[in-house]
Amino acid sequence: MKLDNTVSAVITGGASGLGAATARRLAAKGVKVAIFDLQEEKGEALAKELGGVFCKVNVTDEASVDAGFAKAREAIGQERILVNCAGTGNAIKTASRSKEDGSIKHFPLDAFNWIIQINLVGTFRCIAKSAAGMMTLDPTEDGDRGAIVNTASVAAEDGQIGQAAYSASKGGVVGMTLPIARDLMNEGIRCNTILPGIFNTPLLQGAPQNVKDALSASVPFPKRLGEPDEYAALAELMIENGYFNGEDVRLDGAIRMAPR
Repeated sequence: MKLDNTVSAVITGGASGLGAATARRLAAKGVKVAIFDLQEEKGEALAKELGGVFCKVNVTDEASVDAGFAKAREAIGQERILVNCAGTGNAIKTASRSKEDGSIKHFPLDAFNWIIQINLVGTFRCIAKSAAGMMTLDPTEDGDRGAIVNTASVAAEDGQIGQAAYSASKGGVVGMTLPIARDLMNEGIRCNTILPGIFNTPLLQGAPQNVKDALSASVPFPKRLGEPDEYAALAELMIENGYFNGEDVRLDGAIRMAPR
């Protein structure tokens, strides 16, 4: 897919971190961008910087997602690109024993479901609605109608202690990538997923330096945190390379996460 000012993109979780880096990289190629996020101030500022549009969207809410796509399409046209970066995590053991009194408790199921709803169902909700819109477009010369890039995590394959919900949600994103690519193959819509390792996003930027140093040292090579633009570069490749389809790619400096 050629990236220029005839192409529009929607980036969920696009106000900061991996999503913001992707929005900037696509906009640098001339792509018109719509940023879906709950961070209104950051999202509006980035949209203004890039000449795009901000849509306040909660990916767990059907009406919110529908309104976001309607606003984005009115402003920049039907998207050919969807990049799903919206997501979150928590860390709770499946069951644990209190060190203080020996009492036992299990992972609250509402907390488990909350992560699944955001990371997995929210991602699929945006894919389904975006793909339906992409199907209304005429294909490009190479038959492309659209390209979808999702964000999973290395935790999909080697989740750590307390990451049952997070790993399940990201493993679900990995697991649905190929079936979605197959569902959409006759429509010229591709679907791929990136599994990032430890990245220098706002979540980690506030951590103490010794914590960041330890995390960096745990990466085989290069011994540092990943930069958001490195994620964006892979997302761009997945979009531009028409033979990239149905694939899940780790982007992690060869790290394999230990139990904790």
